[in-house]
Amino acid sequence: MDGGQIAALIAAGAFLMLVLVLAVPILRLRHTVDATTRMINDLNDRTTPLLTDVNTTVKNVNTTLEQVQTSLDGVNLQLAKVDTMTTHAQNVTANVANLATVISAAAANPLVKVAAFGYGVRRAAAARRHAETEREVRDAIKQQRRAAKRGNR
Repeated sequence: MDGGQIAALIAAGAFLMLVLVLAVPILRLRHTVDATTRMINDLNDRTTPLLTDVNTTVKNVNTTLEQVQTSLDGVNLQLAKVDTMTTHAQNVTANVANLATVISAAAANPLVKVAAFGYGVRRAAAARRHAETEREVRDAIKQQRRAAKRGNR
């Protein structure tokens, strides 16, 4: 054997050692990759039912939202009707208020006249009573003066 063959044999031995040294981490890496693959498969198995449940829940929520939208449309329709009724009620109230004002004005004018007439009659009666009382007092004073004059003579 010459020197080149010995060097080739040493190089082959070194390469064999390198392959053996690298084989151990590669085998461990294979175990890690297998464990990761099992974990991903397990995660996939667990995630699929969850995603199915989420899809079902989203469909139910969409159905409920459609029902709520339908209900809101009905409520808005009813509110429009209530607005119309409120407007009519407001118009009726304004008309009743105007009618009450007209009736009040029509009834108040004669009532004011009757009240004024009654007040005038009461004042006239009171003035007449006062005048009669005053005349009686004057007559009494005149009689007292005449009696006093007769008594002095």
